[in-house]
Amino acid sequence: MNSEPANRRAFLKSGSTAAAIAFAAPTLLVREKVFAANPDTLRVGLVGCGGRGTGAAGNAMDADKNLIVVAMGDVFEDQLKQSHASLDKGYPGRVQVPEEKRFSGLDAYQKVIDAGVDVVLLASPPGFRPTHLRYAVEKGKHIFCEKPMATDGPGIRHVMESVRMSKEKKLNIVAGYCWRYSPPQREFFKRINEGELGEILAMYGTYLTSPVKPMQAPEQRKAGMTDLEWQLRNWMNFSWLAGDGMVEQCIHTVDKMMWAFGDKPPTKCVANGGRVHPNYQGNIFDHISATYEWANGARGIIAQRQIANCYNDNSDYVLGGKGKGWNGWSNSYFKNADGTAGWKYRGEKPDMYVVEHGYLYRSIRAGEFYNDGDRMVNSTLAGIMGRMAAYTGQEVTWEQALNSQTKMVPENMSWNMTLGMDPLPIPGKTRIA
Repeated sequence: MNSEPANRRAFLKSGSTAAAIAFAAPTLLVREKVFAANPDTLRVGLVGCGGRGTGAAGNAMDADKNLIVVAMGDVFEDQLKQSHASLDKGYPGRVQVPEEKRFSGLDAYQKVIDAGVDVVLLASPPGFRPTHLRYAVEKGKHIFCEKPMATDGPGIRHVMESVRMSKEKKLNIVAGYCWRYSPPQREFFKRINEGELGEILAMYGTYLTSPVKPMQAPEQRKAGMTDLEWQLRNWMNFSWLAGDGMVEQCIHTVDKMMWAFGDKPPTKCVANGGRVHPNYQGNIFDHISATYEWANGARGIIAQRQIANCYNDNSDYVLGGKGKGWNGWSNSYFKNADGTAGWKYRGEKPDMYVVEHGYLYRSIRAGEFYNDGDRMVNSTLAGIMGRMAAYTGQEVTWEQALNSQTKMVPENMSWNMTLGMDPLPIPGKTRIA
């Protein structure tokens, strides 16, 4: 950033009161047809141009109208082109990404981060997240880091070190645990943490849904497609890339469980899980139920399932000494121990995906330090802990999960590498390592 005008350097370091943009609900934001960059414009780079990455870039531009996307990268060129076309159509004049700043390939993330951006959005499959996060921190970028942050023990320890480095550099990091930024849930869990339900005895969280992205059948693999491309095209079905449904999608429910218990790590976990329906060449479970225990004996139970044509639910049921609470997509409320109605959320419900980005850009503009690093690590590790317990059939402690030596992400990746697939875990035979 040494080549930038002095006024811009000062703005990014300390904020600009005149240019600061107060956060507003997304319904109040207007997408302008003509956009002219100025010294206070934030320049964003997108790493990972799939559905979530494209959505994150749109959320960023909705949250801050003085922000432009200037670089984009994905391992696949076709995905990059589709994302660019979609964003350019939806946000005219604000996707200022010339051909030379549209990168594809395994090193695209480095090129995006090095393309003169102020903020980087990390939205590639989570198996890559530790590497991408470290590079962004080393380069001194502010970061939106999509969940989860790793898929194995070595990866989460790598992320922990990156978080430590980010704090030293005073870099802002907002994690993609979007419920943390939803007003109904913020009020719900704030009241829980302040003791309105009394001591929390148990929480039951559900993530019961259909497969998010079913595995392609073997005959759909095109001739000449390499092992790595095949797995990346089906990334949600491989544990090294996604971390299993417990760590990839259900991690939101795990994060809310951690929130309910004040973000204090559980001491241990036991779980059941397996695969009911064939998954061709994938190696993830289609259901896991995990029970976490805290030092005081409280329990958190997570039920995760991705099977079509089944009962669906995505809710949190909290039991406390003074009452119980329910939290879901539609609302959040408490009931007193005697069954009478307690608190119920009645406020506004802005788009939480936009709200979380608003926190990041307001902090940058105000020269403040805002970093989700510690809790994003803990929630991701709790998900990995539950998956380990399900895969092995054993009781897994927090320390075992944190210190696990099982490295699932391959090293020295190349398009033509021979990349086998770990077999489907067998509880009772698969070991903790």
